[in-house]
Amino acid sequence: QLQLVESGGGLVQAGGSLRLSCAASERTFSSYTMGWFRQAPGKGREFVAAISWSGLSTYYADSVKGRFTISRDNAKNTVYLQMNSLKPEDTAVYYCAARRQAYSNHWVDYAYWGQGTQVTVSS
Repeated sequence: QLQLVESGGGLVQAGGSLRLSCAASERTFSSYTMGWFRQAPGKGREFVAAISWSGLSTYYADSVKGRFTISRDNAKNTVYLQMNSLKPEDTAVYYCAARRQAYSNHWVDYAYWGQGTQVTVSS
């Protein structure tokens, strides 16, 4: 079973940057669509970004478009989320997720999840 481990979260001031990483346990990582989701206190899980198995197609929520970049390195079984120009409203627990099928922005469509990493943006 695919296991995912996120890292790279932390506390940053508004306007700053963070890079999240998500390491996968299987060599079959390259066959999965990967997504990043986030959940703020008292709110539902929200789509942030996704990337196709090849890395050729990427998808973003409108709220992060132009500020966040998703990428993957299939040789390292790792997906990344580069977050720039961070805002206080980006504060949340960030999760990476995987699914064998094509892109979806619905969290219920993803079968595999990491434990999450906290991102806090101070104003």
